[in-house]
Amino acid sequence: MTHLVAVLALDGVIPFDLGIPARVFREAYDADGAALYSVSTCSLGGRPVRTSQDFAITVEHDEQLLAQADTVVVATQEPTPELLATGTLPDEVLAALRLVRPAARIVSLCTSAFVLAAAGLLDGRTATTHWKLSGAFGELFPHVSVDPDVLFVDNGQVLTSAGGAAGIDLCLHLVRRDHGAEVANGAARRCVVAPWRDGGQAQFIEHPLPVDPDSSTAGARAWALAHLDEPIGLLELARHANMSVRTFSRRFRAEVGESPAQWLIQRRVDSARRLLETSDLTVDHIAAAAGFGSGTLLRKHFHATLGVAPGAYRRTFSAPVGT
Repeated sequence: MTHLVAVLALDGVIPFDLGIPARVFREAYDADGAALYSVSTCSLGGRPVRTSQDFAITVEHDEQLLAQADTVVVATQEPTPELLATGTLPDEVLAALRLVRPAARIVSLCTSAFVLAAAGLLDGRTATTHWKLSGAFGELFPHVSVDPDVLFVDNGQVLTSAGGAAGIDLCLHLVRRDHGAEVANGAARRCVVAPWRDGGQAQFIEHPLPVDPDSSTAGARAWALAHLDEPIGLLELARHANMSVRTFSRRFRAEVGESPAQWLIQRRVDSARRLLETSDLTVDHIAAAAGFGSGTLLRKHFHATLGVAPGAYRRTFSAPVGT
């Protein structure tokens, strides 16, 4: 028997993400070429669904489909203002989620993790969501441990994915978990995507620099950014802020949210990222320009921060146009 995947589309659904489960699961076949999954889409009351774009969609099933499914996927939907403000869902959505069988898996794509969390399905678990909203997610749902750095989290029966194409990674992971690497790799090839991506969401996260010129440590940070290729110690940073080391360290953490050493490593990794994306310099030259001193030290901090090696990052983000 084929495994039934029911995709729940709520108002505000993102069309690209809505199509991910069908695109991936329908490319999974057994050795005889038989489909291993069937995928159907439903909405509340079977009504047309307003998407995040300038069109609506119609579906053939209502929420009763959820009661039959082996796996339920809540497609990415833009969290409503009410959900973001209160962490609560309309009764109709809660009633639909209660139809899911206890033995069924339930999966969220991207920001639909807010839906699962608001329904209490993530309490006491680790989850992920789009990195831009991970802070808001953590504040809204303190009983959920949010990990903004990974592409997906597998809790067994409840799974969550990070932003955008991470939904593809999670669906391929489920195929791999159900039927092994050979079947999952075949599905990936037919979808023309990588069967597995190294690293996590961390490599896609932007780290905007603090811009408050009135911060008491802003001048020292600005100086450090202009001298990343030089050795920079805590004593020197404090001197540029006209403070003692102890006072500088305390104010720096209060203003930036991390220690000077942690901040400096992140800024150097950011510098290395830009050079990997925009230049053909060797890793050793980039290490020197970013202030790591050696390629070995750059690789260590780069992998610890982003989960991938510098070479793998360059292949992902600096592919020549047209290749």
